[in-house]
Amino acid sequence: MFKRLFTLLLCLGLCVNALAQKIQSPDEFLGYSLGSRFTHHARIAEYFNYIAKTASNVKLAPYGTTNEGRPLMAMFIASAQNIGRLEEIRKNNLSIAGMEKVAGAINSNTPVIVWLSFNVHGNEPSSSEVSMQTLYDMVDPANTRTQAWLKNTVVVIDPCLNPDGRERYVNFYNSAKGEKPDANPAAREHFEPWPAGRTNHYFFDLNRDWAWQVQKETQGRVALYNQWLPQIHVDFHEQGYNAPYYFAPAAEPVHQDITPWQREFQVIIGKNNAKYFDQNGWAYFTKEIFDLLYPSYGDTYPLYNGSIGMTYEQGGIAGGLAIQTRTGDTLTLADRIAHHHSNSLSTIEAASANAQKALTEYKKYFDVGRTNPPGTYKTFVIENSNNDKITALAALLKRNGIEYGYGLGNSVRGLNYITGKTESYKPAANDLVINAYQPKAVLLNVLLEPKTFIADSNTYDITGWALPYAYGLKAWAVKESYKPQRQSAPAVVAPAYSSNAAYAYVSAWQSVNDVKFLASLLKRGVKVRYSEKPFEAGGKKFSAGSLLITRSSNKEKDFDKTIRSIAAETNHPLVQLNSGFVDKGADMGSDYIKYIRPLKVILVAGNVTSSEAIGEVWHYFEQQINYPVTLVNYSDLSRMRWNDVDVMIFADGNYGDFPTDKMQSWLSSGGKLIAMQNAVAQLADKKLFGIREKEAATDKKDDKSKATNKVIAYADRDKEALKSNVPGAVYKIHLDNTHPLGFGMPADYYTLKMNEEVYDYLDSGSSWNVGVLKKDGYTSGFVGQTSKAKLVDGMLIGVQSVGRGSVVFLADDPLFRSFWENGKLLFGNAVFMVQ
Repeated sequence: MFKRLFTLLLCLGLCVNALAQKIQSPDEFLGYSLGSRFTHHARIAEYFNYIAKTASNVKLAPYGTTNEGRPLMAMFIASAQNIGRLEEIRKNNLSIAGMEKVAGAINSNTPVIVWLSFNVHGNEPSSSEVSMQTLYDMVDPANTRTQAWLKNTVVVIDPCLNPDGRERYVNFYNSAKGEKPDANPAAREHFEPWPAGRTNHYFFDLNRDWAWQVQKETQGRVALYNQWLPQIHVDFHEQGYNAPYYFAPAAEPVHQDITPWQREFQVIIGKNNAKYFDQNGWAYFTKEIFDLLYPSYGDTYPLYNGSIGMTYEQGGIAGGLAIQTRTGDTLTLADRIAHHHSNSLSTIEAASANAQKALTEYKKYFDVGRTNPPGTYKTFVIENSNNDKITALAALLKRNGIEYGYGLGNSVRGLNYITGKTESYKPAANDLVINAYQPKAVLLNVLLEPKTFIADSNTYDITGWALPYAYGLKAWAVKESYKPQRQSAPAVVAPAYSSNAAYAYVSAWQSVNDVKFLASLLKRGVKVRYSEKPFEAGGKKFSAGSLLITRSSNKEKDFDKTIRSIAAETNHPLVQLNSGFVDKGADMGSDYIKYIRPLKVILVAGNVTSSEAIGEVWHYFEQQINYPVTLVNYSDLSRMRWNDVDVMIFADGNYGDFPTDKMQSWLSSGGKLIAMQNAVAQLADKKLFGIREKEAATDKKDDKSKATNKVIAYADRDKEALKSNVPGAVYKIHLDNTHPLGFGMPADYYTLKMNEEVYDYLDSGSSWNVGVLKKDGYTSGFVGQTSKAKLVDGMLIGVQSVGRGSVVFLADDPLFRSFWENGKLLFGNAVFMVQ
């Protein structure tokens, strides 16, 4: 009797334990079916944490938080045999890529790594829902299909790359929909208010930030990614709801450094995806729209890092829970989930089926980089004419795993990025030297090649980004291979302070670090001046724009202690002067020494503006120079006390009618208006402040040619449109760096042109043409022939005086995606230096 009772209790206990260990599906955990509503990010994170505690073959890797404090994470899923040796697998994978000192080997125990990234754009939300279902499929022990794949595959799932943007969208949609979703495309629930949910907290497009890593979400994610360097990476997106599904192979242009195998495996995976779409009768397309050129996407960045990178695009943006398409069909969130889910599993299946080939080609990719790197140039030398910029560039290279060093013992002969000619140069000990023979050779070549080869000019993004232009540094691309002399930069010895009380302290003005230091001083109530002219004092030379902090203006008892303390907090070098009498140039009391007043800055925002342009400025003030800025909606300007504002920034946007009367009065009283991109075009269109758009020169031959070629074949419409296309090309501007707007800048400033706008020279007298375009302006990237003919001889950067105030014209975006480092000082000049 006792034995039977014991057996019964044992069986009951085992049954209870089995039930307790049963892994809940997303539907069971959430309490509703996926697709019936949008899941808040917090619940998605809860499900991933639940699986991490319940399943035995997973490991959750938190990699940071968003600006709004939401968790970022990636889940690693492997077989029971592999989950306990993930660190060994990681190190061996890096060794195979040549990123470790000991060479790795591929054997029967080496798994292929598949990384799935979901929901980088917040208002493309279906993929985060899919992440939960895919995770469940991979950990469900009863799913024999997926468990078989895990025998030779490690799967990584990042459920949401942009939680802040996703929550912005989900909160909007939940507040806008009625009791049931309205599939009418005109319904309010299908129109997000500004700034919409696509971008992160600072309105940055995180899918353009992989290489630059200016946003904290990207910094954490790419750091984790580079610790693993998977063989396959998929970035899940959505496109307009009328479009069918897109998956690889990608469209042209495809960068020439992308290997035949990478292209071939895109086809292999694409055909596997198509097999399941065909079975279900789902519409799809390939080889269109989404190209492989710009290096900072979720497909191209992995490709340039040895992976098979791919974008998957499901129709669905603005679709809500249900929307009627132009064909009369109703597209539901459940449909979108099903399509993405099919391809997530199909990709893992194809990777598992081709694991050994994928691993072999992966190793070959990095072996070739170390022994026969792509591209014409084998060494890149970057002159250290600006230590702050060199330090920033070195930090970017390090984040991307690119090896570099400093100094060479001999002269080199190579292409001068500035002149475009082959010239000799003797590198100094602190010059940056990058040898191409290294594992990350492809990424290095893509980021530094002076001109990107473009086989097809109909590209999805910018076509010029070479880092020497973006950072405003002189550089040489050398065909021969040279190794740097040392791995670390020579120590920079800061000038020592004397024991005497200082008459003044001088700070250089040459980078955004100096703008940040100025901001720190102004916030602490320190009075700061700058010199309009170069000067020499104490045996040292100082350029125009140098900051001067004088005891005479700052009468605190602890003047020296205060200034030195602020400099130490910001790690900022200062030069101490013990006299206001200079050796050459203007003395400290001269009229050429100008006062920088603390500024109240307004950034005009709202639905008439480009949210991404606003985000760049907002991020610049809050995260880069740490100076207060107030965002005011354009519609609320009439409620604002204009006399309390010193600087007003109109970033890119479509403003309609400017508040001209108030603006004129405010400017005359000493206000400063900074107009950027399309705001400049609108001022020109309304003929405000003396700015006029330059018209392209034509002659009679051109007019006759146009008259005889008005009829264009329908099939040639895309090709014809390219003639006036400027997707993002590098142009050289001749900069007047004697003007405060050009202080600290080189005479040749490189801008990223996104359009064909160029302006007539401003009339002399009370206006200044600070940055002008000449005939030699074009430098790199694609520009249509019509646009190229227009982009000569005109003004792109200027200042117009209006009474006691001024208008600053910035025709291009100096803060583009915050990776255009050279523009950050220019923008700082516009804010603080222009009087």
